[in-house]
Amino acid sequence: MTDPSEPTTARSFEDLLGDCVHCGFCLPTCPTHVLWGQEMDSPRGRIHLMAQTHDDVLTEAAVGHFDNCLGCLACVTACPSGVAYDALIEHTRIRVEEEHDRPLPERALRGAIFALFPHRRRLRLLRGPLRAYQASGASSLVRRSGLLERVSPALATMERVAPPLSARPPALPERVPAVGRVRARVGMPLGCVQDAFFPEVNTATARVLAMEGCDVVIPRDQGCCGSLSGHAGRGAEAAGFAKALIACFERADVERIVVNSAGCGSGMRHTDRVLAEAGEDESWVRRGRAFAAKVVDLSEFLVELGPVAERHPIPLHAVYHDACHLSHGQGVTRQPRALLAAIPELRVSDLPDAEICCGSAGVYNLLKPEPARELGDRKAADAASTGADLLVSGNPGCSLQIASALDRAGTPMAVTHTARLLDASLRGLPVERLLRP
Repeated sequence: MTDPSEPTTARSFEDLLGDCVHCGFCLPTCPTHVLWGQEMDSPRGRIHLMAQTHDDVLTEAAVGHFDNCLGCLACVTACPSGVAYDALIEHTRIRVEEEHDRPLPERALRGAIFALFPHRRRLRLLRGPLRAYQASGASSLVRRSGLLERVSPALATMERVAPPLSARPPALPERVPAVGRVRARVGMPLGCVQDAFFPEVNTATARVLAMEGCDVVIPRDQGCCGSLSGHAGRGAEAAGFAKALIACFERADVERIVVNSAGCGSGMRHTDRVLAEAGEDESWVRRGRAFAAKVVDLSEFLVELGPVAERHPIPLHAVYHDACHLSHGQGVTRQPRALLAAIPELRVSDLPDAEICCGSAGVYNLLKPEPARELGDRKAADAASTGADLLVSGNPGCSLQIASALDRAGTPMAVTHTARLLDASLRGLPVERLLRP
């Protein structure tokens, strides 16, 4: 059994493999096992394959099963033996990317995805053409024709999940001063997808932190945290991004690094492991460990800090979605609910089958669009069953995936971020602002 006090960077891959006793507690929480019922598409099945192929050639079949994994980490929460499946699948995916020769179309798709999504400036440049495309009305014609689906399912998924874009809000300054007495000095990563497609979430996050007494430092030269690349096995790329971000926030001289994207936060909390896997020297691993120790989710930090700003009523019914990399990756489940419960007149429900991933999972919905769509449809149906007015999530990928599935199902439910709901309550905004798409 894994000793939780022992970092996974200090244990060998073989040792971590040996922690699995193949008990099966992971099976009902694994989305691919739920979909297909196949042993090799369950966590314990994949661990068996990892052991089988550890000193052997990676077969096409084994890589297929590893690729099918969403990396949602629900199995980590469910496992009574403390198996570090996150470290195991991360190590295995790096090996797949280094050793396995993917077909040319697949290499091209992955190359295109990672030439775009971990780059904030490139994503921001995409906003203008995407806004023009949405305004032209071409979207409905493209979807009805099914042409994009036939040409590229990945492009079709990107087109479907892209949110309606309005004018981009003004860029945040490098420092947002605290309102009243300064209680903390915090750094705020902007994220890549969050910054490009949900800049209003970043604005709301900075405003909430400031109203709760924080000086918010937002370094202008910050880049990607590397989590998206790390999730896909691009270890050296992830380490390069992580090193640049570490140096950026070391210069910012902040007490905590407050993250509003579950996927980013989960990856950033294991920066030392990412650097160790990539073969970086011990000095970088130590810097990564110090950086990771400062990382905290927005909801976690606000509960720890305690409220000072007045909450105004929001008379709505919300359903809370546990983003996998917040609940399973970081163990943060109580804090978002506590923040929402403190908003007067807001009624909050939980989703049925909350532990099952929505299908976003980094870029999984682009690489595996069919199972991702099925998981998204299941999540949308679960949300609809609650009768809520809006769904609240703490991760941009989940928001895009679930909003697309709700739209596909014809369910009139808005999707928003925890930060935007808090911001609306602190500022006393009308509920209509939250119900806009």
